Amino acid sequence: MAKKSHPITAEETPRKRQELGLFLFIVVLLFPILAVAIVGSYGFSVWIYQMFAGPPGPPL
Repeated sequence: MAKKSHPITAEETPRKRQELGLFLFIVVLLFPILAVAIVGSYGFSVWIYQMFAGPPGPPL
């Protein structure tokens, strides 16, 4: 038996708009900020490690 589709009610339209706004916030702001923060913190931790352990390469 086919599932009946119901018309979009007045209550669902603001929710769809809210979901679209949240999606755009996540894609445009949150993911790029998280990517820069993760890569930056990894680079910072490697830099701090090399301050104590010395640069990579064969020992002199």
